[in-house]
Amino acid sequence: MSEIVKTYRQPVPALRFIGIRYGEADRENGSFAAKWGEWFSRGTFAALEPIVGEIPGYPDSDAYVGLMRYREGEPFEYWIGMYAAAGTPVPDGFACVDFSAGEMAVAWVYGSEGEVYGREEDAMHALEEAGIPVARTPDGAIWCAERYVCPRFTTPDEKGCVILDLCFPAQHI
Repeated sequence: MSEIVKTYRQPVPALRFIGIRYGEADRENGSFAAKWGEWFSRGTFAALEPIVGEIPGYPDSDAYVGLMRYREGEPFEYWIGMYAAAGTPVPDGFACVDFSAGEMAVAWVYGSEGEVYGREEDAMHALEEAGIPVARTPDGAIWCAERYVCPRFTTPDEKGCVILDLCFPAQHI
């Protein structure tokens, strides 16, 4: 069973997420795992890695990201890509989402790889309990990023468990 093991606010500079957007029709067996497999088998991240580089004020800039947007009554969006510095040019075949400087509300989900997914609601609840409410966009949408940080996610511990970061824009309080 996975569990939320850490919650915190992370200051972040303005960021540009660069990636490719997918929708419900792109899910296979309820997940986007096949899309991630395509990214790795086709070397799609190789087009982003050179332009991302280190982002001053953002230590997790080398992480791969699954970015989700949810708003009641609208199609679910799932993006795969990486964060880059604000204003980074977007390569052909990719799109971007710009985020203002501020804070991320971060929850670490600990468990086996198969157990850490789908815990967004639990993460939001844990963040709220920790006094770190999640912000919504002016139209009521919620953004959530699955941040795959090395080695937290890529190297299982002695129990075979990893940590998946779930990151949301933090509400200003």
